[in-house]
Amino acid sequence: MGAAEQIVDQIAVPLPKGLRRFAVGASLLRAGVVAPEEMLTALSHQGREAGRLPDVLRTRGLVVERDLLGVDARNHGIRVLDLDSAHPDPRLIDAVGTQDCLRHGLVPWQKVGAVTVVATSRPEEFHRLRPMLESRLGPVAAGIASPRAILAAIHARRGDRLAHAAETRVAPAESCRNWPRLHQSPRALAVLGLILFALALAPLASGLAALAFAVFSLTCLTILKIAAAVAALRAPRPGPDPASDAIQPIVSIIVALYREADIAPRLVRRLARLDYPADLLDVILAVEAEDHITLDALANSELPPWMRVVVVPDGQVKTKPRALNHAFDYARGAIIGVYDAEDAPDPDQLRRVVERFQRSGPEVACLQGVLDYYNPRTNWLSRCFTIEYAGWFRLVLPGLARLGLVVPLGGTTLFFRREVLDRLGAWDAHNVTEDADLGIRLARHGYRTELIDTVTHEEANCRPLPWIKQRSRWIKGYMMTWAVHIRQPVQLWRQLGPRGFLGFQVLFLGTIAQFLLAPLLWSFLLLPFGFDHPLYAALPPAAVWCIAGVFFLSEVANILIGALGLGRTAHGLSRIWVLTLKLYYPLASLAAYKGLIELATRPFYWDKTTHGLFDPAEEPAD
Repeated sequence: MGAAEQIVDQIAVPLPKGLRRFAVGASLLRAGVVAPEEMLTALSHQGREAGRLPDVLRTRGLVVERDLLGVDARNHGIRVLDLDSAHPDPRLIDAVGTQDCLRHGLVPWQKVGAVTVVATSRPEEFHRLRPMLESRLGPVAAGIASPRAILAAIHARRGDRLAHAAETRVAPAESCRNWPRLHQSPRALAVLGLILFALALAPLASGLAALAFAVFSLTCLTILKIAAAVAALRAPRPGPDPASDAIQPIVSIIVALYREADIAPRLVRRLARLDYPADLLDVILAVEAEDHITLDALANSELPPWMRVVVVPDGQVKTKPRALNHAFDYARGAIIGVYDAEDAPDPDQLRRVVERFQRSGPEVACLQGVLDYYNPRTNWLSRCFTIEYAGWFRLVLPGLARLGLVVPLGGTTLFFRREVLDRLGAWDAHNVTEDADLGIRLARHGYRTELIDTVTHEEANCRPLPWIKQRSRWIKGYMMTWAVHIRQPVQLWRQLGPRGFLGFQVLFLGTIAQFLLAPLLWSFLLLPFGFDHPLYAALPPAAVWCIAGVFFLSEVANILIGALGLGRTAHGLSRIWVLTLKLYYPLASLAAYKGLIELATRPFYWDKTTHGLFDPAEEPAD
C-alpha cells in the first residue's frame, strides 16, 4: 500500500460492512436528529429553491452544527477536523487560492506525506472539486469542518492576503489607486500654474472663458435632465411582476458597518421584514477589525442564522468599497446586493429583484432600486434632500437607463449578477464614490443597468455640516471617477459609443463644473440690486439674453423635475418646498470646494456619515 492510500485510510472512516451510504436527509432521519415532519418541511422548501439541505436545516433551527457534522462525516466516511487545535498550513491555502477556498467552502489543512488533507463544509461537492484540488495540491483526502470554522481559519492564516486582494481587485487602468497627491503630480501642478498665470495675466479673458464654459455645461446638463425626465415620464408604469416558477437562488446582501454602536437591533428588524426564504438569504455584516465598538455591539446581539459578521482586516485604506470587496469573497449567493446600515427596504424587494433578473437577459448585470427617506419632515434640509432624491431616482436615473446612457449608481439597494461582479473586479477600493464608478465600468464592458420600481427608505442627512461632509465625498468621487475613465478617451469612446461618451461627459464633467462654477453664475443675480459686474460690461446684449434664457430654462427644469418626482412619492410634502431648492444648492458648492481640496491632499479619505439618529416608530410605506 502506497503513502497516499495509507493517509486516506487514516482520514477516512470506513463504513461498516453492508451499510449503505444514505443522503444527508435520510442519515439525519435514521440518526433521530430531525423529526420526519420537520424533514418534510425542509425538503419541500429545498425543492422550490436553490438552497442546500444542510443550509435549510441550519437556518430553520432544525439541527445543531455538531449533530449535522457528525452525521455528514459518518455518511461520507470521513472525520471531523478540529481546525482550532491544528491550524491550516498557509502555504497550502496559497496553492489553492484564498478566494477559491472561500468560494467553495474549503481549506487545505495539513500535508501528511504525499497527501493533503482538505477540510470541507460541503462533502457532497468534494468529488466534483477533486480534479481542481489535485492539480494544485497533488493527492488529496477530505475531512469535514463547519463553515464558520473554515472561514475563521482562512481569515486567521491569510487575512493579510485578503486585505491586499480587496484593495487591488480592479484592473489598474480602471482604478484610482495610483492617484497622486497634488505635490506628487507634475501634470496637476502644471495645470494649476497655467490657471493662476492666466488669471494674473488676463483676468477678464479668463473670467469670460470660465463663464462661457459654465453656461455651456449648464445648457448641456439641463437638456440631458429634461430628456431623461421626458423618457421616464413616457415609460409605461410598471405593473405587477409575473409569477415565476424558476428555482429561487441564494441572495447575498452585504452591509458595510463602521462605528455603528446601536444599529444592529434596527438592522435586524428591518431586514427581517424581507419576504424571502430565510435559508436563501445570506446577509453579511462587514466590520473593520479595529472597529471594536461595532464588533462588541454585534457580539452582544442575537443575530439570526441568516446573518453573519465578517471582519475586514486592516489595510492601506479604510473605505466602504474595500469592505464590500472583502465580504464579496465570503458571499454564497448568485445575486449580490448592497444595503446601508440604516436602510429599510420594501418587504417584497428581493422577490422582485430575483424575478426581474430571471426575466432579463445576461446583459442586464445590475438592478438599482429607488432610494427615499423615512424622515422627510425633520427640517428644511431633510425636505430638500427628499425632493432632490425624488427627482433623481424617480425621473433622471430611469430616464438615463431608458436612453441607453451611463447610469451612475447609488450606494445602496444595488443588486448584481455575481459572475459579472467577479469579472469586473467588483468595487474600486480607493474610490470614495465606488457606486458611480462601478456604473461606468459596467457600461464600458457592455452591461446594462436597469431601475426597478421598489423602494428602500433610509435616513436623510439633515444637519448642515454632516450634509456638506457627505456631499463633498460624493463630489470628490465624481471628480476622481471622471479623471480615471478619461485617461484613455479613445478607448472610452469605442466602449461607450458616441452617445454614451457624450452623455458621460455631460453628466460627470457638467455636474463638476456646475458645482465649482455656480458662484460665478450666481454673481449675476446681484445686477438687479444695482451692483456692477466686471464681466457683464464685456458681454454683448445677445450673450446676456442667452445667459438669462439658460438660467430660466434650468430653473424651470429643476422645479418641474423636483415637483414631478415628489408627486411620485407618498410623503405628501407640499410642492411649495421645491421653490426653496435655490437656497439648498449653494451648500453643494461649499462641499465641492472641500472635495477639491481633499482630492489634492487626501484623495482616499472617507468622511464617515453618522447613521441611526432617527428611528421612526413605524416603518414607512410607499
